[in-house]
Amino acid sequence: MKRRIHAYVEGRVQGVFFRDFARREAYPLSVKGWVRNMSDGRVEVVAEGEEENLKNFVESLKKGPPLAIVTDVEVEWEEYRGEFSDFRIKSYWD
Repeated sequence: MKRRIHAYVEGRVQGVFFRDFARREAYPLSVKGWVRNMSDGRVEVVAEGEEENLKNFVESLKKGPPLAIVTDVEVEWEEYRGEFSDFRIKSYWD
């Protein structure tokens, strides 16, 4: 079953290649959506895909890349909307 997540990742997650890490983790799981840094130091992720693949993706977000220190990942599960064709890195202003 396809689902959607809206997640906020806290900790040392900016300036450590976290957004690129999320994009690379999403690709083999066929997860589509986006990731961006937030002005408060968190990283925001909106992603869609098969529920099991999203669960695996969230587990990757909880670990992060080698330089990251993830202290919390808040995940809201939502209805699938089918609005994404890829997974991309967004800027603050997108």
